[in-house]
This record gives sequence, C-alpha cells and structure tokens, in this order.
Amino acid sequence: MKIAFLTLGCKLNYAETSTYERGFLQAGWEAVSPKEKADVYLINTCSVTATSDSKSRNLIRKVHRLNPLAYIVVTGCSAQLRRQEIEGIDGVSRVFGAHEKQNVVSETLEAVRGGHGFRSAATAGTDGVFGAFSTGERTRSFLKVQDGCSNCCAYCTVPYARGESRNIPISECLAGARAIAAEGVKEIVLTGVNTGDFGRTTGESFPDLLKALNEVEGIERYRISSIEPNLLTEETVAWIASGTKFQPHFHIPLQSGSDEILRKMGRRYDTAAFYDKLSMVRRLMEAPGRLKVFFGIDLMTGLPGESEALFRESCDFVRSCAPAFIHVFPYSRRPGTPAASMPGQVSEEVKRERVAVLEELCAELHGDFVAAHRGMHARVLFESKEKDGSMGGYTENYIRVTRPWDPSLSGQIADVVI
Repeated sequence: MKIAFLTLGCKLNYAETSTYERGFLQAGWEAVSPKEKADVYLINTCSVTATSDSKSRNLIRKVHRLNPLAYIVVTGCSAQLRRQEIEGIDGVSRVFGAHEKQNVVSETLEAVRGGHGFRSAATAGTDGVFGAFSTGERTRSFLKVQDGCSNCCAYCTVPYARGESRNIPISECLAGARAIAAEGVKEIVLTGVNTGDFGRTTGESFPDLLKALNEVEGIERYRISSIEPNLLTEETVAWIASGTKFQPHFHIPLQSGSDEILRKMGRRYDTAAFYDKLSMVRRLMEAPGRLKVFFGIDLMTGLPGESEALFRESCDFVRSCAPAFIHVFPYSRRPGTPAASMPGQVSEEVKRERVAVLEELCAELHGDFVAAHRGMHARVLFESKEKDGSMGGYTENYIRVTRPWDPSLSGQIADVVI
C-alpha cells in the first residue's frame, strides 16, 4: 500500500504525523509524495484561523481529485472542530478527532485491509494523548511531551480542538528522546500545546522532566518550544543556567502589550509580570561577554476593542522588552469563542496594517539582536542540507549562521565567530 502524508499547522502536528508515518512503515506500507497517486492519504489539519480551516478542506478535495478511489483519513484540529462538515466532503473515508488520534494507525490498517467504507470514529479512543516525535532531519527533532490546554482564552479554540491539558509520562518522553538519539539527532525541541503545564495528569513536574531528559546520552541540545510566562519559574531557569543541555532560547507567548487587552483575552498575567519574567531570565542567564537570551514572543493584533491607542501601547511595551523575534498573528474570529461576540470588532484592513507595523518592528528588533553578537564566539549545529554551495545552522541562542558547504560539518556542532 502507498500512503501520502499532508500536514498543516504547528510543530506538534508535524511530530504526530511523523509518528503515524513510522507506524505505517512498520506495517510494510510505502510512504510517497503527496503529489503522487497514493492508495491512502492522511491529512493532519489545522484550525487556528478560518484560513487554516479552508486550507484543510482544500487539501482534502485536492487529493480526492488526484485519486478518486483513495482512502482519505483526516485528523487534527479542524477534524475535531468541523467534524460534520469534513465527514460530508466527497472522498473522506475516516475522521479522527482529538481523543482518537492514538488509533489512527491501527484503525486505518484494519479498515483498509478489511475493505471497509466510511465509518465515523466518534466513539473510539480514550484520552487521545500519545507520545510523538518528528523525523526526517539529521539535526533537530520535535518531541511531544504534552497535549491540550485548560486555559480557555477568549479568542482560542485549542481547548475545544485538543481537549484539556494532559501529558505523557516522563518514562515515555525518555523513550522518545532515546529513539531520537539512536537516529543520530543531536537537538530536541520539546513541544506541546501548553508545554510548561507538564505533569497535570501524571503528578510529575516540568523541572523533573527537564532534569531526566538532560541525562539522555547522545542528545547535546534541548530547546523549549513554547512556555506560558506564568509557568516559567525561577527554579527552572536557575537550573537551566547552571550548565545544562538546555539552550538560552525561550518562546514565550505575550499576545498583547496592553493590560486592557490582556484582561479581555483572559490571559493569566499582566505586562508588569511579563516584563519581570524576562528580566529574571536575563539576570540568571546573561553576563558580559556571553550570548544574550533569545526571546521569541507571540503577539496578536486586532482583538475586538483594540483601539489605535491600545495598539500603540502594545508596540511600545514590546519595544521595551526587546525580544529577538515576534511571531505576529492577526486576530481570527472563531465561532463559539467569547471574543467572537465581543463588541468593537476590528476590520481586516486595519488588522493587515497593524500586522505590517509589527513585522517591521520584528525586523528591527531581530536585526539589533543579531548585531549585538557580531564578533562573539558561539557553537553552531550545522544542518545537512546544501544550498547554493552553503550550509546553515543555529547558535545556542538561535542566531542563524551560514558558511561555505563543508560535508565534514554536516550534523555537527562547531565553534564559530559570528
């Protein structure tokens, strides 16, 4: 059997798709390009915006046109939130929602071997949390340690799409890390919906997870993909700074630099707490002559009620924080969320204008961050890809460095001067 995989959305989705792929390969199936005519297509969807939902539906229709006889499996967030709509699309054979994802491989194998037609998986599965990690790169792998979220922010559908916060046991996380190390991968990025909430369902703690992973042989670097500011503790940062494999690189969602908007969003901190958190990390991890901490932050614009004055307030606060990068998102009105019915909806034109302003600010801040490191020593994990005679990689604090292609450095960590 030939199977093709198509993935939209976050790195968590890509980790899960890689895990599905390994399952089908172990069953003797052949993975082919999505552009090829396959017997089975597995589409892992995203629903973070209306555009994501539209792309998910279009992918389904595209592969059905490519092979009208193919067995089409759909999973992911759009499959959970728009299940009835997706089940009604021509060609869809099977839909797996948030709590059924661990059954994707076994039940697809059973259905295809048995020649079954469409059957909803609405009653299958348990809590839907399963270990996953991405493969296909020699340098970096994304390791899923947690799923779901219990915060229920006013604009977000993730708790409805992925369920309550829950996690994989530390023992299972370690098994995944060791499997990644066995493939020769040197860097792991911990990923989840609310990664810092690890331990909610197993009684373990996030610091205990980090300390256990730090002992895995063969892995030389770890990064934390995203952690809520209220969950990044001084205890955790102090331990990271003590000389561990965890890098000076944090992705911390801010969402807005306006306290008024943060309250509307239902976030669990204000701007003062956020600023203090970044200051604490810098105090513990930075010193003269050492690399600065890379802070990537998520920032949304266009939430209902965000006036021009509040937007400017948000910009000014972000500038005062001096992050290395801003991941900019325009607010997307999602049915069923509190924000969808809030007064003061912002026009799409204004959102686009504000996104452009924030992207310009990001370019400025990132340029300043890189410029501050010129001439400094760093260690770069070089990737195995050659492009136009060059190769690239990232420093400990996530500065992208390129150099002439040298196959002896492929997948290796090397000392450089930036």
